Amino acid sequence: MEVKAYANHAADKPFEPYSFTRREPGPEDVAIDIKYCGICHSDIHTARSEWGPAFYPCVPGHEIVGVVKSVGSDVTKFSVGDTVGVGCMVDSCRTCPSCQQGLEQYCDNGFTSTYNNTFNNKVKDDGYTKGGYSTHIVVDERFVLRVPENLELQAVAPLLCAGITTYSPLKHAGVKKGDRVAILGLGGLGHMGVKLAASFGAEVTVLSRSPGKREDAERLGASNFLLTTDDDEVAKHSEYFDFILDTVSAPHDLAQAMGMIKREGKLLMVGASDKPLDLNVFPLIFKRRSVMGSLIGGIPETQEMLDHCGKHGIVSDIELIKADYINEAYERVLKSDVKYRFVIDCASF
Repeated sequence: MEVKAYANHAADKPFEPYSFTRREPGPEDVAIDIKYCGICHSDIHTARSEWGPAFYPCVPGHEIVGVVKSVGSDVTKFSVGDTVGVGCMVDSCRTCPSCQQGLEQYCDNGFTSTYNNTFNNKVKDDGYTKGGYSTHIVVDERFVLRVPENLELQAVAPLLCAGITTYSPLKHAGVKKGDRVAILGLGGLGHMGVKLAASFGAEVTVLSRSPGKREDAERLGASNFLLTTDDDEVAKHSEYFDFILDTVSAPHDLAQAMGMIKREGKLLMVGASDKPLDLNVFPLIFKRRSVMGSLIGGIPETQEMLDHCGKHGIVSDIELIKADYINEAYERVLKSDVKYRFVIDCASF
């Protein structure tokens, strides 16, 4: 299948039109016409070889939504015309304890990411995986997700990464109605954290150093907004929160957040700083607090998240762009100049 796409050909090169051939669908595969694909900060890191050498030409994109074009002879879950999604994974070993428990994101042998990965020969296109900055994709049905029909498709795309990245830790930590939950940072991840925590019935507070984000925080569903540069307000919220979901990807002070967490409360880490963060153990020891990391979600939990969003009418706040705007979009992401995710209209390829 000849596919139109956008790719960059080196870490310091811009994205430009590119064509390549997708593998032929097998008996258990689903061929998908991609309608929309979100831009994730991980795309930028990968395309620019900031997380290690990338494969070029690099076709990123792991927030994919579209319509089923064809299905293999053994496919049972999907039919032509179904609205579907593909997230950060397109395969895993399927046999390790993590995979057997539906936790493919923690596959002991390493899951096969949707782009720039060579782990599994079966899913490669010309040597490595290529993602959703393209018109079509072929994926094993086990890693395809059903999208609720009531949701706006273009705004669903970021749920496949930002949505599950925030849903999974909130669910695993046991957030429930009446809990006090703070979302640290209001960006692509943080804005989804606000919506999802509020949908669980929690009292949601946004923690930010940007006073201009107060109005958005309230619009997204937060009950409160706390300016982290206001020492008096921070002091008033000492040992106040049951959970803080930390979405900040830059170096920042964990001590302040830790002091606002109750005894036996949890700091949930999903923001990936490129530099180590300092963590004083005494606030953990003396209040039996804990720090928990979380990586996206397995396929069953991602489907659960989509169904939850369908039930509650939750989608991402997006800015829809054409493919020839990808380079500008990358620069704006780095400046936090988007509310709150860019989504590519794949018809523009």
